[in-house]
Amino acid sequence: MSHGRDRGEPVAITGLGAVSGYGEGTAALWTGLASGTSAIGPFSRFEHARYRTHLASEVDETRRVLAPARGERLSLADRFALGAAGEALTQAGLPSRLDELSCGIYFGSSTGGMFESESYFAALMGQPQRASGIGRLTAQQTCSPGESVGRAHGVHGPVQTVASACASATLAMGNALAALRAGEIDIALAGGSDSLCRLTYAGFNSLRAVDPKACRPFRAEREGMSIGEGAAVLVLESEASARARGARILGWLLGAGASCDAHHMTAPDPQGAGIARAVEAALSDAGLEAGAIDFVNVHGTGTPHNDAAEANMLRAVFGDRLPSLPLTSSKGAIGHYLGAAGAIEAVATMLCFLHGAVHPTPGEGAVDPAMGLDLVTGRPRPVPGARYALSTNLAFGGTNAAVILGSAAA
Repeated sequence: MSHGRDRGEPVAITGLGAVSGYGEGTAALWTGLASGTSAIGPFSRFEHARYRTHLASEVDETRRVLAPARGERLSLADRFALGAAGEALTQAGLPSRLDELSCGIYFGSSTGGMFESESYFAALMGQPQRASGIGRLTAQQTCSPGESVGRAHGVHGPVQTVASACASATLAMGNALAALRAGEIDIALAGGSDSLCRLTYAGFNSLRAVDPKACRPFRAEREGMSIGEGAAVLVLESEASARARGARILGWLLGAGASCDAHHMTAPDPQGAGIARAVEAALSDAGLEAGAIDFVNVHGTGTPHNDAAEANMLRAVFGDRLPSLPLTSSKGAIGHYLGAAGAIEAVATMLCFLHGAVHPTPGEGAVDPAMGLDLVTGRPRPVPGARYALSTNLAFGGTNAAVILGSAAA
């Protein structure tokens, strides 16, 4: 399906915020991405000796704005979300309090405060007479990061959280786009936040979907994903709103599309037909042909099946252009943010526009020749004059989502 009956009014992007394994802020994110080095490595969030892999992309949550402001009632995911939202609002030139503005929040997440709940339960089982911090459980809900942002910034409009696994934040951006086009709100904070937790780390390890090395998207010897944590937020607003207040327009959210494979609970359609439908819907929603796309930030988890399915999708959509179309996967640098993946990858894509280059995809080994892809590796690839980019995300259950992003000149 596509969001909105017609292309409608363009939706401006006026602010970006991020918290990643590279540090706080979009400047740290771009520096890390452009370096071609991975933020995936040993981590200490919880004991992982009994698992089969021992790497993740971890945020240093003790620094500056991420230090807990309200004790245990804020989960890590809440604090990541607040850090990203604060940066995005500042860049957009918006006040910290949004009470007087027509604003909504559209977030993606997969586990909310699961890490804090796990820690409380472990303490309860180990020493029940000393277990404390039951306030941690208030952040258990998946909706907690988005709602924390709403409370902190006085948002009185809709606050929605999408929980459709790894496509969540991309779907949330589509919902924000639809709400802005419909005139329901003037400004949206769209994004996502997730933290490392035992549940997801153990679950993906049990599926043998995690690479013992840092993930290697589209490499011939790839073995799986690497899990990461963090948050990203984009300030989206109607063009009229942005122009009226003299905001700097960084770029545009032009179209969104979604589909379902109806194929398998955990495996993608091998031919990539489902994600191809989502991409085609996003292109139609943006009023563009596939030939207009200048580069792609693909889901690119590094699992054998996912990468092969996406390569098939890209061939179906872009045809003979594919071998010369610059392609990157942010997950090779920062890991898989699960419910927040689409948000951090949309921010990374916008940073590519702002810096005039596609960031490289770290990873060991040669690019799989069977893929037929122009994967950017080693150093950033200049893309002077690039105007349009595609970002895709796939999820368990067969959910697929795609967005079309544009430069300020688009």
